[in-house]
Amino acid sequence: MVGQRFIALLENHPWYEVVAVAASPRSAGKTYEEAVGGRWKMDTPMPEAVKSLVVMNVNEVEAVAAEVDFVFSAVDMTKEEIRAIEDAYAKTETPVVSNNSAHRWTPDVPMMVPEINPEHAEVIEAQKKRLGTTRGFVAVKPNCSIQSYAPVLTAWKEFEPVEVIATTYQAISGAGKTFKEWPEMIENIIPYIGGEEEKSEQEPLRLWGKVENGEIVKASSPVITTQCIRVPVLNGHTAAVFVKFNKKPTKEELIDRLVNFSGEPQALNLPSAPKQFIQYLEEDNRPQVKMDVNYENGMGVSVGRLREDTVYDYKFVGLSHNTVRGAAGGAVLCAELLTAKGYIQAK
Repeated sequence: MVGQRFIALLENHPWYEVVAVAASPRSAGKTYEEAVGGRWKMDTPMPEAVKSLVVMNVNEVEAVAAEVDFVFSAVDMTKEEIRAIEDAYAKTETPVVSNNSAHRWTPDVPMMVPEINPEHAEVIEAQKKRLGTTRGFVAVKPNCSIQSYAPVLTAWKEFEPVEVIATTYQAISGAGKTFKEWPEMIENIIPYIGGEEEKSEQEPLRLWGKVENGEIVKASSPVITTQCIRVPVLNGHTAAVFVKFNKKPTKEELIDRLVNFSGEPQALNLPSAPKQFIQYLEEDNRPQVKMDVNYENGMGVSVGRLREDTVYDYKFVGLSHNTVRGAAGGAVLCAELLTAKGYIQAK
């Protein structure tokens, strides 16, 4: 599903053109249209430009790398296989921008939300030394579930959040599914998503970490605890979040920091960057998936219901599009940032 979202988002992209698609040997040799068959899951039609591309064998690394300047990676393999194949592409001097989790904790691989930690790109130089490359490297984006609250906590950094409780209500497209394929999700909630709570608690700390001696050292604060629940929604991860601060902000200060929060993608006017990264909604019943998931073409974060709490200091509800900002769109923005910084160039 993420691969299809990449294809949809890259249609008519001002900087990038899809010139090759690669997949497992069972799809290789078919056209992209034939390989996908009746499994196109996007609500926009398959772009004409990719329909007749002949799918290459992803394991024929040299052949695929010869066709492209860099690759987006979204594959269904074991973590060991993913790490091996992404490193193999990087060693052909082909940068890899990955949606997979395999390299998220590799010390010299930047895991980026471009508005939060663009400075982590500098660790690429250490990674190139390890790989023995001059332009090849791997960069990744974090888990889709943290996009609905990590940017919010980043906007509030000056008030020193120390404890966070987050419960995420996650869409079925996060599992690569539609309701047609997963009928047991209709009118149902499943209170377990494998591995998701560990990622949701730890990955924000890596985003807020520092580059030291050629690797990223994760932050130690705030302490985050999460529960992750699968809900009968197609697209959009919602988070209900409680925050305790060292410094006591007012509600007005918190809203001000949200709506004025921006980063390098906005300063550089990158093609996929939302003009306003975070919107604050005053209505009691927002954000709602149906009304707000496509805010800023799915690249923005919607926040509402910010209020004082009786146990913690404040609580709020956040919403982000899990396959756009949380997956393919976040990776495209990451590639745009790395292109603007000169890490990704035409071969």
